Amino acid sequence: MGSFLSVTNGSAQPPRFIVLRYDGAAKDQAPVVLVGKGITFDTGGISIKPAGGMEEMKYDMSGAGTVAGLFYALAKRKAKVNVVGLMGLVENMPDGNAIRPGDILTSMSGQTIEVLNTDAEGRLVLADVLWYAQERFKPKHMINLATLTGAVLVALGHEYTGVMGNDKDLIQKIIAAGAATSELCWELPLCDTFDEQINSRFADMQNIGTDRTAGSSMGGIFLQRFVKKETKWVHMDIAGTANIKKPIGVHTDNATGVGVRLLDRLIAEQFESIG
Repeated sequence: MGSFLSVTNGSAQPPRFIVLRYDGAAKDQAPVVLVGKGITFDTGGISIKPAGGMEEMKYDMSGAGTVAGLFYALAKRKAKVNVVGLMGLVENMPDGNAIRPGDILTSMSGQTIEVLNTDAEGRLVLADVLWYAQERFKPKHMINLATLTGAVLVALGHEYTGVMGNDKDLIQKIIAAGAATSELCWELPLCDTFDEQINSRFADMQNIGTDRTAGSSMGGIFLQRFVKKETKWVHMDIAGTANIKKPIGVHTDNATGVGVRLLDRLIAEQFESIG
């Protein structure tokens, strides 16, 4: 996991990779796999963030927090479904050992990544965790949650989670579950021209696009390169909804736990009747 492990190079804290399993259905039922980004604190690394607002970067583990919260909800109601939760936990710090812009990483998939910005680190973690999830658990459905881009906050504010992926049906079911639980979602596009913009001269891909446009979709298109064609996959960018400064709808201020209600309903309506 050269991509995942590289992010922790500058931290005194070792990385952690957590696998949660909830087995509530027959053993032959393929699990729903949920992947959470768990950057326990994100300074941006060598591409360091501005000082203003950096204290909020403790919320960069919100994707992993949602996965943990969902497992609690599933266990509480004894859900009849098999679910696997994966969390890649690291701290992104600047240090003499930290990854640098220009470094080239080898991911678990064998694909190489040119790092142009060390603050686009969440996708480096998720790349290996998504690949591991598919290699180990062979899911039909895989959903990841991540406070991935500031661009989604610019586009959708604090009211909507950005969703994108390779399966329109799963996207629409997530949007419907969000509407029913007051955790609103909005689909953002992934397309071939976005994919072309992350090609690298020196590696298979680079970790950001060629400019500042379509930043949320660029994060999603990067992740899609680590998703197998047979896997139905959706990426949920919760950077705008995981942490809010004043109450909105069902959510209080600060950490919202966004996605727990939504995914619990999605699983109850769409996956518990399977198998």
